[in-house]
Amino acid sequence: MTDLDRSDEPTPGSSPEAVLAGGSPTSIGSLPHVDPAAAVAFELAQHPELPAAPTLPTRTPFESMLVQAGWGVPGVSFTDDGALVVQPSQLDPDAPTDDVELVGEPFATWRAFCEAVGASGRQGPVKLQLTGPVTFGLALLDGGAPLDVAFRVAATAVRDRVQALVGLARRSFGVPIVLFLDEPALAGGLRAELPIDADTTIDLLSAALAAVERHAVTGVHCCGPADWRLVLNAGPQVLSLPVDAGAAGAAGAFSQFLEGGGWVAWGAVPTAAPLGERAGRYWKLLSGQWCELVQGGCDPVQLRRQALLTPECGLALHDLAQAEHVLTLVRDLSNRMHDQALGIRLSVGA
Repeated sequence: MTDLDRSDEPTPGSSPEAVLAGGSPTSIGSLPHVDPAAAVAFELAQHPELPAAPTLPTRTPFESMLVQAGWGVPGVSFTDDGALVVQPSQLDPDAPTDDVELVGEPFATWRAFCEAVGASGRQGPVKLQLTGPVTFGLALLDGGAPLDVAFRVAATAVRDRVQALVGLARRSFGVPIVLFLDEPALAGGLRAELPIDADTTIDLLSAALAAVERHAVTGVHCCGPADWRLVLNAGPQVLSLPVDAGAAGAAGAFSQFLEGGGWVAWGAVPTAAPLGERAGRYWKLLSGQWCELVQGGCDPVQLRRQALLTPECGLALHDLAQAEHVLTLVRDLSNRMHDQALGIRLSVGA
């Protein structure tokens, strides 16, 4: 049992509306830095509204997604280059995950981030991110774990790790926490290589979110088109997705999500394609997506008011100058959103 399990006091302001500011820019996952202190300083400077705890897989492969999820799981180990090794006979879905204090090598930058936020006197929210149970379960299955064990082990591991991460944050500072589960395995929807049904997928996600929902605003990030109705049924408070990931095809579900107080983090700047110098093109794409959603029944005010802006995915494969350029474009989009909102308020005499 972790300190988080024992705590009956939720973090104040655990609803998105109480924690988030519409149009705020933030990051998704990784940065290209090799020095944790430099990466944390970069993130705090780039995103004072909602800084995100970075990971640095270029510094060490042990800061990759799967290592951070599987570190300390009985029956799971890793090679020096971060490759997952599964010993099926040692897997135990009921065994707790080791390293509850997150002192291992995979968590060095997380610790640096929490220490820096605690020392800064910051009052606003911060964002954390961790590999989700569907993605980790599929990796265990690919590594040789039996189907009836892989996703149960993943559920336990992610629950323990997400509680440990939020526990580390709460010991370090008292500001509100936003936590995303990263689920690249959900891109493409349910398919042959994802041998679990919709109900199991929803249960896995919802249980991991519920483990910390009293202490954090919870979200799910998926880096490509997915079955958004399924993901929303798992109960995230924030959904993070690329602008071109097919949201308009589930406009009805998005409308209900927004009406219920949900927020969308729009991956509005590409991370796997050549970039222009200005944000105009990406603003047109984002505005076009919003227009399609409005035509499908979404409220245009909610779409803008309950929105965050991000790159599509992490930036570990970029160099420092490219990463800074991506985040500058995200900032430019944020400024356009604020300018548009101000113009609307002035036009109606507010």
